Amino acid sequence: MDKGLRSSLLKVSLFATGLSGIVAEYILSTLATYLLGDSVLQWTLIVSVMLFSMGLGSRLSQYIQTNLIQTFIIAEFTLSILVAYSSMMAYSAAAFTIYTGAIIYTLSILIGILIGLEIPLVVRLNDQFESLRINVAVIIEKDYYGSLAGGLFFAFVGLPYFGLTYTPFILGLINFIVALLLLQSVINHLSISHKKLFITFSIVTAVVIIGGIFIAKPVILYGEQKRYKDKVIFETQSRYQRIVITQWKNDYWLYLDGHLQLCSADEIMYHEPLVHPALSLHGYPQKVLILGGGDGCATREVLKYPSVEALHNPILTNLNQNSLHNPKVTIINTDAFKYMDTTRTYFDIIIIDLPDPKSIELGRLYSYEFYKLCKRHLRPKGILITQAGSPYFASNAFNCINRTMQSAGYSTIPMHNQVLTMGEWGWVMGLSDSSDVNIAKQKLQQLQFDSIETKWLNNEAMKVITSFGKILYPSHNRLDSIETNTLNNPVLHKYYNKGNWDLY
Repeated sequence: MDKGLRSSLLKVSLFATGLSGIVAEYILSTLATYLLGDSVLQWTLIVSVMLFSMGLGSRLSQYIQTNLIQTFIIAEFTLSILVAYSSMMAYSAAAFTIYTGAIIYTLSILIGILIGLEIPLVVRLNDQFESLRINVAVIIEKDYYGSLAGGLFFAFVGLPYFGLTYTPFILGLINFIVALLLLQSVINHLSISHKKLFITFSIVTAVVIIGGIFIAKPVILYGEQKRYKDKVIFETQSRYQRIVITQWKNDYWLYLDGHLQLCSADEIMYHEPLVHPALSLHGYPQKVLILGGGDGCATREVLKYPSVEALHNPILTNLNQNSLHNPKVTIINTDAFKYMDTTRTYFDIIIIDLPDPKSIELGRLYSYEFYKLCKRHLRPKGILITQAGSPYFASNAFNCINRTMQSAGYSTIPMHNQVLTMGEWGWVMGLSDSSDVNIAKQKLQQLQFDSIETKWLNNEAMKVITSFGKILYPSHNRLDSIETNTLNNPVLHKYYNKGNWDLY
Protein backbone atom coordinates (compact mmCIF):
# COMPACT_ATOMS: atom_id res chain seq x y z
CA MET A 1 0.00 0.00 0.00
CA ASP A 2 1.16 3.55 -0.78
CA LYS A 3 2.83 5.22 2.22
CA GLY A 4 0.67 8.31 1.93
CA LEU A 5 -2.49 6.21 1.87
CA ARG A 6 -1.35 4.23 4.91
CA SER A 7 -0.56 7.46 6.78
CA SER A 8 -4.03 8.79 5.93
CA LEU A 9 -5.58 5.53 7.12
CA LEU A 10 -3.76 5.83 10.45
CA LYS A 11 -5.09 9.37 10.87
CA VAL A 12 -8.61 8.22 10.09
CA SER A 13 -8.09 5.51 12.70
CA LEU A 14 -7.17 8.13 15.30
CA PHE A 15 -10.22 10.21 14.40
CA ALA A 16 -12.36 7.10 14.92
CA THR A 17 -10.52 6.34 18.17
CA GLY A 18 -11.21 9.86 19.45
CA LEU A 19 -14.88 9.53 18.48
CA SER A 20 -15.34 6.11 20.03
CA GLY A 21 -13.36 7.03 23.13
CA ILE A 22 -15.48 10.03 24.05
CA VAL A 23 -18.75 8.24 23.24
CA ALA A 24 -17.64 5.27 25.35
CA GLU A 25 -17.07 7.66 28.26
CA TYR A 26 -20.54 9.12 27.80
CA ILE A 27 -22.21 5.72 27.49
CA LEU A 28 -20.59 4.41 30.66
CA SER A 29 -21.28 7.66 32.54
CA THR A 30 -24.95 7.54 31.51
CA LEU A 31 -25.21 3.87 32.48
CA ALA A 32 -23.59 4.57 35.85
CA THR A 33 -25.96 7.48 36.46
CA TYR A 34 -29.04 5.45 35.58
CA LEU A 35 -28.08 2.25 37.39
CA LEU A 36 -26.13 3.70 40.33
CA GLY A 37 -27.53 7.23 40.73
CA ASP A 38 -25.90 10.61 41.51
CA SER A 39 -25.12 11.91 38.04
CA VAL A 40 -22.45 14.43 39.02
CA LEU A 41 -20.50 11.84 41.01
CA GLN A 42 -20.79 9.15 38.33
CA TRP A 43 -19.86 11.38 35.40
CA THR A 44 -16.92 12.79 37.35
CA LEU A 45 -15.61 9.38 38.40
CA ILE A 46 -16.15 7.58 35.07
CA VAL A 47 -14.42 10.30 33.04
CA SER A 48 -11.59 10.52 35.58
CA VAL A 49 -11.12 6.74 35.75
CA MET A 50 -11.10 6.43 31.96
CA LEU A 51 -8.56 9.25 31.53
CA PHE A 52 -6.37 7.62 34.19
CA SER A 53 -6.72 4.27 32.42
CA MET A 54 -5.77 5.90 29.11
CA GLY A 55 -2.61 7.04 30.86
CA LEU A 56 -1.96 3.45 31.93
CA GLY A 57 -2.50 2.27 28.37
CA SER A 58 -0.05 4.86 27.06
CA ARG A 59 2.53 3.71 29.57
CA LEU A 60 2.02 0.06 28.64
CA SER A 61 2.58 0.88 24.97
CA GLN A 62 6.29 1.45 25.61
CA TYR A 63 6.74 -2.26 26.20
CA ILE A 64 5.43 -3.12 22.73
CA GLN A 65 8.50 -3.02 20.49
CA THR A 66 7.48 -5.08 17.45
CA ASN A 67 4.36 -5.84 15.41
CA LEU A 68 2.90 -2.42 16.21
CA ILE A 69 0.15 -2.41 13.61
CA GLN A 70 -0.87 -5.97 14.44
CA THR A 71 -1.14 -4.96 18.09
CA PHE A 72 -3.22 -1.92 17.10
CA ILE A 73 -5.59 -4.15 15.09
CA ILE A 74 -6.01 -6.58 17.96
CA ALA A 75 -6.74 -3.66 20.31
CA GLU A 76 -9.38 -2.34 17.89
CA PHE A 77 -11.09 -5.74 17.60
CA THR A 78 -11.12 -6.13 21.39
CA LEU A 79 -12.32 -2.58 21.90
CA SER A 80 -15.16 -3.08 19.44
CA ILE A 81 -16.50 -6.05 21.43
CA LEU A 82 -16.13 -4.41 24.85
CA VAL A 83 -17.82 -1.20 23.76
CA ALA A 84 -20.61 -2.96 21.85
CA TYR A 85 -21.54 -5.10 24.83
CA SER A 86 -21.09 -2.43 27.53
CA SER A 87 -24.82 -1.77 28.01
CA MET A 88 -25.74 -5.45 27.95
CA MET A 89 -23.08 -6.27 30.52
CA ALA A 90 -24.18 -3.41 32.78
CA TYR A 91 -27.86 -4.36 32.63
CA SER A 92 -27.05 -8.05 33.10
CA ALA A 93 -25.01 -7.16 36.16
CA ALA A 94 -27.92 -5.11 37.50
CA ALA A 95 -30.26 -8.07 36.98
CA PHE A 96 -28.15 -10.84 38.51
CA THR A 97 -25.61 -9.32 40.92
CA ILE A 98 -25.08 -6.52 43.39
CA TYR A 99 -21.83 -5.59 41.65
CA THR A 100 -23.19 -3.36 38.90
CA GLY A 101 -20.77 -0.60 39.82
CA ALA A 102 -17.81 -2.97 39.72
CA ILE A 103 -18.76 -4.13 36.20
CA ILE A 104 -19.19 -0.58 34.89
CA TYR A 105 -15.93 0.67 36.38
CA THR A 106 -14.04 -2.43 35.19
CA LEU A 107 -15.30 -1.72 31.67
CA SER A 108 -14.17 1.89 32.07
CA ILE A 109 -10.68 0.77 33.01
CA LEU A 110 -10.35 -1.82 30.22
CA ILE A 111 -11.73 0.47 27.51
CA GLY A 112 -9.57 3.34 28.78
CA ILE A 113 -6.42 1.19 28.67
CA LEU A 114 -7.11 0.09 25.10
CA ILE A 115 -7.77 3.65 23.91
CA GLY A 116 -4.65 4.89 25.70
CA LEU A 117 -2.63 2.09 24.12
CA GLU A 118 -3.66 3.03 20.60
CA ILE A 119 -2.61 6.68 20.45
CA PRO A 120 1.14 6.13 21.10
CA LEU A 121 1.11 3.17 18.71
CA VAL A 122 -0.26 5.32 15.89
CA VAL A 123 2.27 8.05 16.63
CA ARG A 124 5.06 5.52 16.32
CA LEU A 125 3.57 3.94 13.19
CA ASN A 126 3.17 7.30 11.49
CA ASP A 127 6.68 8.37 12.45
CA GLN A 128 8.05 6.80 9.29
CA PHE A 129 5.81 8.97 7.11
CA GLU A 130 6.12 12.44 8.71
CA SER A 131 8.55 14.43 10.84
CA LEU A 132 8.04 14.27 14.61
CA ARG A 133 6.78 17.87 14.75
CA ILE A 134 4.07 17.30 12.17
CA ASN A 135 3.36 13.72 13.21
CA VAL A 136 2.52 14.46 16.86
CA ALA A 137 0.50 17.59 16.00
CA VAL A 138 -1.58 15.88 13.32
CA ILE A 139 -2.22 12.70 15.32
CA ILE A 140 -3.38 14.59 18.43
CA GLU A 141 -5.41 16.92 16.22
CA LYS A 142 -7.31 14.03 14.64
CA ASP A 143 -7.99 12.49 18.05
CA TYR A 144 -9.43 15.77 19.36
CA TYR A 145 -11.54 16.30 16.23
CA GLY A 146 -12.91 12.80 16.66
CA SER A 147 -13.82 13.65 20.26
CA LEU A 148 -15.89 16.61 19.08
CA ALA A 149 -17.64 14.49 16.45
CA GLY A 150 -18.31 11.83 19.09
CA GLY A 151 -19.80 14.32 21.53
CA LEU A 152 -22.12 15.74 18.88
CA PHE A 153 -23.10 12.25 17.77
CA PHE A 154 -23.93 11.10 21.30
CA ALA A 155 -25.91 14.21 22.23
CA PHE A 156 -27.95 14.67 19.07
CA VAL A 157 -28.10 11.24 17.41
CA GLY A 158 -26.90 8.34 19.54
CA LEU A 159 -28.75 8.81 22.83
CA PRO A 160 -32.05 10.29 21.54
CA TYR A 161 -32.47 7.96 18.54
CA PHE A 162 -30.56 4.75 19.30
CA GLY A 163 -30.52 4.91 23.09
CA LEU A 164 -28.25 2.91 25.35
CA THR A 165 -29.34 -0.26 23.56
CA TYR A 166 -27.89 0.31 20.09
CA THR A 167 -25.47 3.25 20.39
CA PRO A 168 -22.76 0.95 21.83
CA PHE A 169 -23.08 -1.34 18.80
CA ILE A 170 -22.68 1.57 16.39
CA LEU A 171 -19.53 2.43 18.29
CA GLY A 172 -18.34 -1.18 18.16
CA LEU A 173 -18.89 -1.30 14.40
CA ILE A 174 -16.80 1.85 13.94
CA ASN A 175 -13.88 0.24 15.76
CA PHE A 176 -14.41 -3.00 13.83
CA ILE A 177 -14.34 -1.22 10.44
CA VAL A 178 -11.15 0.61 11.41
CA ALA A 179 -9.55 -2.71 12.34
CA LEU A 180 -10.63 -4.27 9.05
CA LEU A 181 -9.20 -1.40 6.98
CA LEU A 182 -5.89 -1.63 8.77
CA LEU A 183 -5.85 -5.39 8.46
CA GLN A 184 -6.43 -5.11 4.72
CA SER A 185 -3.47 -2.75 4.44
CA VAL A 186 -1.02 -5.25 5.98
CA ILE A 187 -2.51 -8.67 5.30
CA ASN A 188 -0.23 -9.36 2.31
CA HIS A 189 2.79 -8.86 4.57
CA LEU A 190 1.66 -11.39 7.18
CA SER A 191 2.71 -15.00 7.40
CA ILE A 192 0.14 -17.63 6.45
CA SER A 193 -0.46 -18.60 10.07
CA HIS A 194 -0.95 -14.94 11.09
CA LYS A 195 -3.28 -14.38 8.13
CA LYS A 196 -5.47 -17.27 9.27
CA LEU A 197 -5.40 -16.02 12.85
CA PHE A 198 -6.45 -12.44 11.97
CA ILE A 199 -9.09 -13.55 9.49
CA THR A 200 -10.56 -15.87 12.12
CA PHE A 201 -10.41 -13.07 14.70
CA SER A 202 -12.21 -10.67 12.36
CA ILE A 203 -14.94 -13.21 11.50
CA VAL A 204 -15.54 -14.04 15.17
CA THR A 205 -15.68 -10.34 16.07
CA ALA A 206 -18.16 -9.64 13.25
CA VAL A 207 -20.41 -12.52 14.34
CA VAL A 208 -20.28 -11.45 17.99
CA ILE A 209 -21.17 -7.82 17.22
CA ILE A 210 -23.86 -8.51 14.65
CA GLY A 211 -25.34 -11.25 16.82
CA GLY A 212 -25.36 -8.87 19.76
CA ILE A 213 -27.46 -6.36 17.84
CA PHE A 214 -30.28 -8.93 17.61
CA ILE A 215 -30.20 -9.98 21.27
CA ALA A 216 -29.48 -6.55 22.78
CA LYS A 217 -33.06 -5.37 23.25
CA PRO A 218 -34.43 -8.50 24.99
CA VAL A 219 -31.34 -8.77 27.21
CA ILE A 220 -31.54 -5.11 28.25
CA LEU A 221 -35.29 -5.34 28.69
CA TYR A 222 -34.76 -8.37 30.95
CA GLY A 223 -32.22 -6.42 32.97
CA GLU A 224 -34.63 -3.49 33.10
CA GLN A 225 -37.44 -5.74 34.24
CA LYS A 226 -35.39 -6.97 37.19
CA ARG A 227 -35.28 -3.39 38.52
CA TYR A 228 -39.06 -3.22 38.84
CA LYS A 229 -41.48 -5.41 40.74
CA ASP A 230 -44.20 -5.07 38.08
CA LYS A 231 -44.18 -5.97 34.40
CA VAL A 232 -42.39 -3.46 32.15
CA ILE A 233 -44.72 -2.76 29.21
CA PHE A 234 -42.94 0.28 27.75
CA GLU A 235 -39.42 1.65 27.90
CA THR A 236 -37.48 4.21 25.91
CA GLN A 237 -34.51 6.54 26.24
CA SER A 238 -35.21 10.18 25.40
CA ARG A 239 -32.58 12.86 25.08
CA TYR A 240 -33.25 13.81 28.67
CA GLN A 241 -34.19 10.68 30.62
CA ARG A 242 -35.04 6.99 30.73
CA ILE A 243 -38.82 6.45 30.57
CA VAL A 244 -40.38 3.22 31.83
CA ILE A 245 -44.03 2.24 32.30
CA THR A 246 -44.96 -0.84 34.33
CA GLN A 247 -48.31 -2.55 34.85
CA TRP A 248 -49.93 -4.49 37.66
CA LYS A 249 -53.50 -5.63 37.01
CA ASN A 250 -55.30 -2.52 35.67
CA ASP A 251 -52.92 0.07 37.09
CA TYR A 252 -49.83 1.66 35.54
CA TRP A 253 -46.68 3.16 37.04
CA LEU A 254 -44.53 5.77 35.28
CA TYR A 255 -40.81 5.95 36.12
CA LEU A 256 -38.23 8.51 34.99
CA ASP A 257 -34.61 7.43 35.42
CA GLY A 258 -35.78 4.71 37.78
CA HIS A 259 -37.78 7.02 40.05
CA LEU A 260 -41.55 6.73 40.44
CA GLN A 261 -43.44 9.70 38.98
CA LEU A 262 -47.04 8.55 39.19
CA CYS A 263 -49.41 5.62 39.50
CA SER A 264 -52.68 5.66 37.59
CA ALA A 265 -54.48 4.38 40.70
CA ASP A 266 -53.91 7.52 42.76
CA GLU A 267 -52.31 10.20 40.58
CA ILE A 268 -55.36 12.44 41.19
CA MET A 269 -54.25 12.74 44.84
CA TYR A 270 -51.07 14.37 43.50
CA HIS A 271 -52.31 16.33 40.49
CA GLU A 272 -55.51 17.77 41.95
CA PRO A 273 -53.69 19.47 44.88
CA LEU A 274 -50.96 20.59 42.46
CA VAL A 275 -53.41 22.39 40.15
CA HIS A 276 -56.78 23.29 41.66
CA PRO A 277 -55.87 25.23 44.84
CA ALA A 278 -53.71 27.68 42.85
CA LEU A 279 -56.11 28.15 39.92
CA SER A 280 -59.20 28.40 42.12
CA LEU A 281 -57.52 30.85 44.51
CA HIS A 282 -56.57 33.06 41.56
CA GLY A 283 -60.18 33.15 40.42
CA TYR A 284 -59.79 33.80 36.69
CA PRO A 285 -56.59 32.21 35.34
CA GLN A 286 -55.99 32.76 31.63
CA LYS A 287 -52.30 32.17 30.97
CA VAL A 288 -51.01 29.04 32.67
CA LEU A 289 -47.47 27.70 32.32
CA ILE A 290 -46.61 24.11 33.28
CA LEU A 291 -42.91 23.41 33.64
CA GLY A 292 -42.39 19.66 33.37
CA GLY A 293 -45.63 17.73 33.55
CA GLY A 294 -44.74 15.54 30.60
CA ASP A 295 -47.34 12.93 31.57
CA GLY A 296 -50.07 15.45 30.72
CA CYS A 297 -52.08 14.90 33.92
CA ALA A 298 -51.52 18.42 35.27
CA THR A 299 -52.59 19.76 31.87
CA ARG A 300 -55.75 17.64 32.06
CA GLU A 301 -56.68 19.34 35.33
CA VAL A 302 -55.81 22.85 34.09
CA LEU A 303 -58.07 22.43 31.04
CA LYS A 304 -61.07 22.05 33.36
CA TYR A 305 -61.02 25.85 33.74
CA PRO A 306 -62.87 27.50 30.83
CA SER A 307 -60.98 30.78 31.36
CA VAL A 308 -57.67 29.18 30.46
CA GLU A 309 -56.26 30.06 27.05
CA ALA A 310 -54.10 27.98 26.66
CA LEU A 311 -47.75 12.33 23.25
CA HIS A 312 -48.47 9.57 21.88
CA ASN A 313 -48.28 6.56 24.26
CA PRO A 314 -51.85 5.19 24.48
CA ILE A 315 -51.56 4.56 28.24
CA LEU A 316 -50.65 8.18 28.94
CA THR A 317 -53.08 9.68 26.43
CA ASN A 318 -55.87 7.68 28.05
CA LEU A 319 -54.73 8.77 31.52
CA ASN A 320 -54.38 12.47 30.64
CA GLN A 321 -57.47 12.45 28.37
CA ASN A 322 -55.35 13.47 25.38
CA SER A 323 -54.74 16.84 27.05
CA LEU A 324 -51.43 17.48 25.30
CA HIS A 325 -53.19 17.54 21.93
CA ASN A 326 -55.75 20.11 22.99
CA PRO A 327 -55.60 23.24 20.76
CA LYS A 328 -55.27 25.39 23.89
CA VAL A 329 -51.96 23.70 24.70
CA THR A 330 -48.57 24.68 23.32
CA ILE A 331 -45.71 22.24 23.98
CA ILE A 332 -42.14 23.55 24.14
CA ASN A 333 -39.37 20.98 24.50
CA THR A 334 -36.51 22.87 26.07
CA ASP A 335 -34.73 23.39 29.38
CA ALA A 336 -37.08 25.07 31.87
CA PHE A 337 -34.38 27.45 33.15
CA LYS A 338 -33.48 28.53 29.61
CA TYR A 339 -37.14 29.05 28.73
CA MET A 340 -37.83 31.27 31.74
CA ASP A 341 -34.70 33.27 30.99
CA THR A 342 -35.68 33.97 27.37
CA THR A 343 -39.49 34.05 27.21
CA ARG A 344 -41.32 37.36 26.92
CA THR A 345 -44.65 35.88 28.00
CA TYR A 346 -46.37 36.63 31.32
CA PHE A 347 -48.54 34.19 33.21
CA ASP A 348 -51.26 34.11 35.85
CA ILE A 349 -50.18 30.71 37.13
CA ILE A 350 -46.87 28.83 36.90
CA ILE A 351 -47.05 25.15 37.84
CA ILE A 352 -43.72 23.39 38.40
CA ASP A 353 -44.17 19.64 38.00
CA LEU A 354 -40.57 18.48 37.74
CA PRO A 355 -38.70 15.43 39.09
CA ASP A 356 -37.39 15.53 42.64
CA PRO A 357 -34.23 17.62 43.22
CA LYS A 358 -32.00 14.61 43.77
CA SER A 359 -29.08 16.05 41.77
CA ILE A 360 -27.38 19.40 41.19
CA GLU A 361 -28.81 19.79 37.69
CA LEU A 362 -32.37 19.23 38.92
CA GLY A 363 -31.72 21.38 41.99
CA ARG A 364 -31.10 24.44 39.78
CA LEU A 365 -34.80 24.32 38.88
CA TYR A 366 -35.58 24.78 42.58
CA SER A 367 -33.07 27.57 43.12
CA TYR A 368 -33.38 31.19 44.25
CA GLU A 369 -32.35 32.36 40.78
CA PHE A 370 -34.95 30.19 39.06
CA TYR A 371 -37.76 31.34 41.33
CA LYS A 372 -36.75 34.97 40.69
CA LEU A 373 -36.96 34.33 36.95
CA CYS A 374 -40.43 32.85 37.38
CA LYS A 375 -41.56 35.78 39.54
CA ARG A 376 -40.49 38.18 36.81
CA HIS A 377 -42.96 36.46 34.46
CA LEU A 378 -45.96 36.40 36.79
CA ARG A 379 -48.76 38.91 36.29
CA PRO A 380 -50.09 40.90 39.26
CA LYS A 381 -51.65 38.51 41.78
CA GLY A 382 -49.89 35.66 39.98
CA ILE A 383 -49.27 32.36 41.73
CA LEU A 384 -46.46 29.82 41.47
CA ILE A 385 -46.84 26.32 42.83
CA THR A 386 -44.14 23.66 42.82
CA GLN A 387 -44.04 20.04 43.81
CA ALA A 388 -41.62 19.93 46.73
CA GLY A 389 -41.01 16.28 47.52
CA SER A 390 -42.01 14.77 50.82
CA PRO A 391 -42.32 17.02 53.90
CA TYR A 392 -41.72 13.96 56.08
CA PHE A 393 -39.33 11.66 54.21
CA ALA A 394 -37.21 14.62 53.03
CA SER A 395 -38.31 17.37 55.39
CA ASN A 396 -35.08 19.40 55.17
CA ALA A 397 -35.42 19.49 51.38
CA PHE A 398 -39.09 20.51 51.65
CA ASN A 399 -38.23 23.31 54.07
CA CYS A 400 -35.31 24.37 51.87
CA ILE A 401 -37.67 24.84 48.90
CA ASN A 402 -40.05 26.84 51.09
CA ARG A 403 -37.26 29.06 52.41
CA THR A 404 -35.75 29.52 48.94
CA MET A 405 -39.09 30.69 47.54
CA GLN A 406 -39.48 33.12 50.43
CA SER A 407 -35.98 34.48 49.75
CA ALA A 408 -37.03 35.05 46.12
CA GLY A 409 -39.89 37.30 47.26
CA TYR A 410 -42.88 34.96 47.49
CA SER A 411 -45.36 34.68 50.31
CA THR A 412 -45.55 30.92 50.71
CA ILE A 413 -48.16 28.38 51.77
CA PRO A 414 -46.87 24.80 52.23
CA MET A 415 -49.29 21.95 51.47
CA HIS A 416 -49.19 18.17 51.79
CA ASN A 417 -51.23 15.08 51.04
CA GLN A 418 -51.01 11.33 51.49
CA VAL A 419 -50.52 9.83 48.01
CA LEU A 420 -50.95 6.09 48.46
CA THR A 421 -48.11 4.91 46.20
CA MET A 422 -45.73 7.77 47.02
CA GLY A 423 -46.34 8.36 50.70
CA GLU A 424 -46.78 11.80 52.24
CA TRP A 425 -46.07 14.36 49.50
CA GLY A 426 -45.84 18.11 49.47
CA TRP A 427 -46.15 21.29 47.46
CA VAL A 428 -45.29 24.91 48.14
CA MET A 429 -47.53 27.67 46.80
CA GLY A 430 -45.92 31.06 46.26
CA LEU A 431 -47.95 34.28 46.02
CA SER A 432 -46.11 36.85 43.93
CA ASP A 433 -47.67 39.88 45.65
CA SER A 434 -47.00 40.77 49.25
CA SER A 435 -50.18 39.00 50.28
CA ASP A 436 -51.28 38.21 53.79
CA VAL A 437 -50.56 34.49 54.00
CA ASN A 438 -53.13 33.90 56.72
CA ILE A 439 -55.91 35.46 54.64
CA ALA A 440 -54.84 33.49 51.57
CA LYS A 441 -54.75 30.29 53.61
CA GLN A 442 -58.27 30.97 54.92
CA LYS A 443 -59.46 31.44 51.33
CA LEU A 444 -57.86 28.12 50.36
CA GLN A 445 -59.61 26.36 53.22
CA GLN A 446 -62.95 27.79 52.09
CA LEU A 447 -62.66 26.58 48.46
CA GLN A 448 -65.60 24.37 47.44
CA PHE A 449 -64.82 23.35 43.81
CA ASP A 450 -68.52 23.28 42.98
CA SER A 451 -67.94 24.29 39.37
CA ILE A 452 -64.86 22.12 38.83
CA GLU A 453 -65.02 18.35 38.46
CA THR A 454 -62.63 16.73 40.91
CA LYS A 455 -62.40 13.07 41.88
CA TRP A 456 -60.86 13.57 45.32
CA LEU A 457 -60.33 17.21 46.22
CA ASN A 458 -63.09 18.97 48.17
CA ASN A 459 -63.48 21.57 50.92
CA GLU A 460 -62.71 19.12 53.69
CA ALA A 461 -59.56 17.98 51.93
CA MET A 462 -58.39 21.60 51.54
CA LYS A 463 -58.51 22.05 55.32
CA VAL A 464 -56.33 18.99 55.77
CA ILE A 465 -53.72 19.59 53.03
CA THR A 466 -53.04 23.16 54.20
CA SER A 467 -52.55 22.11 57.84
CA PHE A 468 -49.37 20.78 59.44
CA GLY A 469 -48.68 19.44 62.88
CA LYS A 470 -45.40 19.85 64.72
CA ILE A 471 -42.18 19.03 62.91
CA LEU A 472 -41.89 15.26 62.76
CA TYR A 473 -38.11 14.98 63.17
CA PRO A 474 -37.06 18.01 65.26
CA SER A 475 -33.44 16.89 65.65
CA HIS A 476 -33.00 17.00 61.87
CA ASN A 477 -35.20 19.96 61.04
CA ARG A 478 -34.05 23.09 62.80
CA LEU A 479 -35.56 25.58 60.42
CA ASP A 480 -33.08 28.33 61.27
CA SER A 481 -30.24 26.12 59.98
CA ILE A 482 -31.84 25.43 56.59
CA GLU A 483 -29.95 27.22 53.82
CA THR A 484 -31.33 28.85 50.70
CA ASN A 485 -30.67 26.84 47.55
CA THR A 486 -28.76 28.94 45.00
CA LEU A 487 -26.74 28.24 41.88
CA ASN A 488 -23.55 29.12 43.75
CA ASN A 489 -24.54 27.17 46.85
CA PRO A 490 -26.52 24.12 45.64
CA VAL A 491 -27.58 22.55 48.93
CA LEU A 492 -31.01 21.18 48.06
CA HIS A 493 -29.87 17.89 46.51
CA LYS A 494 -27.86 17.19 49.68
CA TYR A 495 -30.90 17.74 51.88
CA TYR A 496 -32.98 15.53 49.59
CA ASN A 497 -30.51 12.63 49.46
CA LYS A 498 -29.99 12.72 53.23
CA GLY A 499 -33.71 12.42 53.88
CA ASN A 500 -35.45 9.75 55.90
CA TRP A 501 -36.10 7.61 52.82
CA ASP A 502 -35.45 4.40 54.73
CA LEU A 503 -38.84 4.99 56.36
CA TYR A 504 -40.59 5.23 52.98
